[in-house]
Amino acid sequence: MLPRVCTQAMDRFLADFAASIPADTHAGMVLDGAGWHDPRSGTVPPNLTLVPLPPYRPELDPVERVWLSHRLLTDYEPVVDACCRAWTAITKETGRIKSLYAYPYLEQISS
Repeated sequence: MLPRVCTQAMDRFLADFAASIPADTHAGMVLDGAGWHDPRSGTVPPNLTLVPLPPYRPELDPVERVWLSHRLLTDYEPVVDACCRAWTAITKETGRIKSLYAYPYLEQISS
């Protein structure tokens, strides 16, 4: 968990994520229009392909189905704690993430 969002944070996330992918695997990552998601302003590892969504189409963004609530948190540590609790809870539910991301267009491009 990084304390801010920016191109450098995205680069670090992509590098760490790419390092976790098996050597013979290439992954696609769906991105919304956040400024730090622009592949032209950062470094994309060779085993990743960034797939930008069209503007103003939150219904196409799989992560929009994961957000559990909108809360105002007072500081960095409460944000980290809330994220860790939510991640732990959702990963314990076998098949939950896959069901939330079951968009027909994603199934078509992964087959």
